[in-house]
Amino acid sequence: MQRKPMIPRQDWCSLADALGFHFHSIDGAPYWDESLCYAFTLRQIEDDLEAPTGELHEMCLALVEEIVASERLMQRIGLPPHCWDLVRRSWLARQPSLYGRMDFAYDGRGPAKLYEYNADTPTALYEAALFQWVWLEQCRERGLLPAEADQFNAIQEALIANLAAQAAPGERMHFACCEDHIEDMGTVTYLADCAAQAGLSSECLHIETIGHAPGRGFVDASGASIERLFKLYPWEWMFDETFGRFLETAPTRFVEPPWKAILSNKAILPLLWERHPGHPNLIPACFADTPDAERLGERWVAKPFFSREGANISVISRAGTLSQTEGPYHAAPEYSVLQAWTPPPTLGGQHPIVGSWIVGDTPVGIGIREDAEAITQDSSRFVPHCILE
Repeated sequence: MQRKPMIPRQDWCSLADALGFHFHSIDGAPYWDESLCYAFTLRQIEDDLEAPTGELHEMCLALVEEIVASERLMQRIGLPPHCWDLVRRSWLARQPSLYGRMDFAYDGRGPAKLYEYNADTPTALYEAALFQWVWLEQCRERGLLPAEADQFNAIQEALIANLAAQAAPGERMHFACCEDHIEDMGTVTYLADCAAQAGLSSECLHIETIGHAPGRGFVDASGASIERLFKLYPWEWMFDETFGRFLETAPTRFVEPPWKAILSNKAILPLLWERHPGHPNLIPACFADTPDAERLGERWVAKPFFSREGANISVISRAGTLSQTEGPYHAAPEYSVLQAWTPPPTLGGQHPIVGSWIVGDTPVGIGIREDAEAITQDSSRFVPHCILE
């Protein structure tokens, strides 16, 4: 894996605007950064990233099977009792998943190490699936990359095929996110376009506009029934909403399904380690209320079960807290995990994180974000990648 300087396309910014990539810059600084790229060999992609992603995903599905059969484990991972039946039934019905993203530390030499599985509401999708592929094609056309350069990226094709398999042609599907969140709306709009390419009738709306009609279930602002809903809104938030009490009886089919509330929960990290101790792609982890000094070593990271975008992460040593990020996800030890300190590699003074995308049950591509800090946050830059050997 190499961090290669690149000549940016002079028209990339206007092209991004034309293609709907309206969050290519954040607070005046570029979020999309094509002044460089990460170059991989085919072996690194297939053996070190694609294959482990598939294996870890299978391990995660086996863990879901175990958790839904155990009230003790449901309670241990912090799911409220009133949602247990909903989560369990969605799994037993094998309600299909759309997509997810595993985040890895990877330096091109040793095994990729799993930080977490963003299985419910992952973003950075549009830029990984579409815009970095456009970058690759144009760089080949303009001589900025060799004509044989490739990319691990079948994300969009897989999304379209998965959406087509989940619904009948012409069926209406709603896509929702919170209002005034430009990145989330970009993700939702992109998925709605994929649904249209899959032959579905798609409509975007804000979570805040969804209502409930007695006897009909959830409805949109026009009063139309919502039969199938992709919601870029975490399940743990939905369980706490006023309308959460209607989830059990609503006829709406949700994407992601309720069982994904288990895999988006960082409590799976110590559970995976307990079941697969020493696995080369896992990082030693334990629950914060039962710390294991031998497992953690001299330094570790504390994460709330339900934190997102690198918020409320603390780096701790035996001498005390070394650093921490701000955020709204404060949690007691019984709702936090500890993970052995496994920093991402340092290349060019930056720390890259590899996001490995899964659609359905298949690894289909990667996206890379990097930051000057070891903990990736919502403003960390997205950098394209290619395969050169």
